[in-house]
Amino acid sequence: MSNLTKEQAEALIAEVLEVYPEKAKKDRTKHLAVNDQSIEQSKKCITSNRKSLPGVMTIRGCAYAGSKGVVWGPIKDMIHISHGPVGCGQYSRAGRRNYYVGMTGVNTFGTMNFTSDFQEKDIVFGGDKKLAKLIGEIEGLFPLNKGISVQSECPIGLIGDDIEAVSKKAAVEFDKPVVPVRCEGFRGVSQSLGHHIANDAIRDWVFGRDGKDIKQEFVPGPYDVSIIGDYNIGGDAWSSRILLEEMGLRVVAQWSGDGTLAEIELTPKVKLNLIHCYRSMNYIARHMEEKYNIPWIEYNFFGPTKIAESLRAIASHFDDKIKAGAEAVIAKYQPMVDAIVAKYKTRLEGKRVMLYVGGLRPRHVIGSYEDLGMEVVGTGYEFGHNDDYDRTIKEMGNATLLYDDVTGFEFEEFVKRVKPDLIGSGIKEKYIFQKMGVPFRQMHSWDYSGPYHGYDGFAIFARDMDMTINNPCWKKMEAPWLKKPEVAEEMAKAA
Repeated sequence: MSNLTKEQAEALIAEVLEVYPEKAKKDRTKHLAVNDQSIEQSKKCITSNRKSLPGVMTIRGCAYAGSKGVVWGPIKDMIHISHGPVGCGQYSRAGRRNYYVGMTGVNTFGTMNFTSDFQEKDIVFGGDKKLAKLIGEIEGLFPLNKGISVQSECPIGLIGDDIEAVSKKAAVEFDKPVVPVRCEGFRGVSQSLGHHIANDAIRDWVFGRDGKDIKQEFVPGPYDVSIIGDYNIGGDAWSSRILLEEMGLRVVAQWSGDGTLAEIELTPKVKLNLIHCYRSMNYIARHMEEKYNIPWIEYNFFGPTKIAESLRAIASHFDDKIKAGAEAVIAKYQPMVDAIVAKYKTRLEGKRVMLYVGGLRPRHVIGSYEDLGMEVVGTGYEFGHNDDYDRTIKEMGNATLLYDDVTGFEFEEFVKRVKPDLIGSGIKEKYIFQKMGVPFRQMHSWDYSGPYHGYDGFAIFARDMDMTINNPCWKKMEAPWLKKPEVAEEMAKAA
């Protein structure tokens, strides 16, 4: 099936839901919708930020993942302790490719795993003493760290460890921030609550220090901005920063990818906060707007159309010098954009994409595909809220699919019927669809490529999409379950 009408899309959703028991069917119906651009608020068509159904294969992460893996983990000059069993810290270590500058183990620690390594006796007797000892050992081994965060795993909340008391005592002893983060994995419905908890910890434990670590010689300027919610995956923040500085702005703080504690403390002094990942960082931006009167704007640096729109929107907050700078940047890169589009659009035009990712990507990357002549025919969020879908409705075409916290079964069935030319999703879905012979890009961490932000990133994005879709291997693949019985039997014997 190529393009769906509204009626066909609604029928597809109804057909997919038929396999569920009545109660599950009723619940999942609320999370699947056909896009209608005339709807002003997404709550009229789709429900989000609700608990996943037990027994249904959700692709979400937990609150610990949202705090440690997203917000705190990339802050490079702090040490982030995974307080609990070793598995969570090891699984979250270095998986997101948050690039940073520095010497690992000396003044940067982003790819290292610090854990209290809970054992059975710690569950029984508590881990407060172990945590205090661990912080002391860290100070002895890594004296150049600028601070420590304690990222609590599930057992900590269950047994009642007082990480706040331990952190306060350690902060006084070592004269640096030691931040307790109550991000136990079982809290909330997904990693989204972990983002919120992490933002609140920054508000209370970092901003609350009133810039204690800021060098006194810092002089605020009229063009100071911060980049918030860019985790520098594959170097994304660096590509974005180039454009902002070329238009005349001074990027005072970049967090949390390649970010430092001092940069975070400087943020309340900027003139404008620029938010890339709205879902993970809107809380702290709203706080700074209320307390420090700093306006914020969400920007999108995926693809030349959205880059130009965002540069002009950012420039509108400043004077004519910055506005002229934005136009100069757009003009400078236009020949590069024209060359990329000329090279790849003929190979990608008309190709159809289905997305299912977290954070900002389900809507932000739509424009980048459209710049190459491609069409996004389905999109959804792992942990989105309704304000995310409010923004998505206008980006998607009518009669396209919207799916929230989509199950593995639902996603596979949609793909079988819609037959997209490309799927952009996460590592958990990658190998399923590749075995089905469907071209796939891992759109959480760019499939070991990147950056995808900015004009430089657009060149890499276009190359990667072409390389994936037009790879001849897909025509030679056959899903194992579709092979003839005798072939399957031979494969089983060989195994």
